[in-house]
Amino acid sequence: MKRKMLIKQDAELTENSKENIGTPLQTDCWIYRIVVSALALTLISSIGGAVWLKSQDKDIPEILIALGTGSLGGLAGFLAPTPAKK
Repeated sequence: MKRKMLIKQDAELTENSKENIGTPLQTDCWIYRIVVSALALTLISSIGGAVWLKSQDKDIPEILIALGTGSLGGLAGFLAPTPAKK
């Protein structure tokens, strides 16, 4: 009888701790740091590559422009504040 009660309490504690802790995407700040760093590196590399190609009197490939634009949009999406829940 006591064993069943302990198992039931343990299951309840596990459910409560899952609700209080949240998912790794909600609690782990390193995930966001890695994603933002990768997007920023892509953006800086795209800009640097475009400047270097223009200094060599070469055309800038469209894929380089697309990478820069996409990474800028991704950064804007990550860094924009989320609407407050009422």
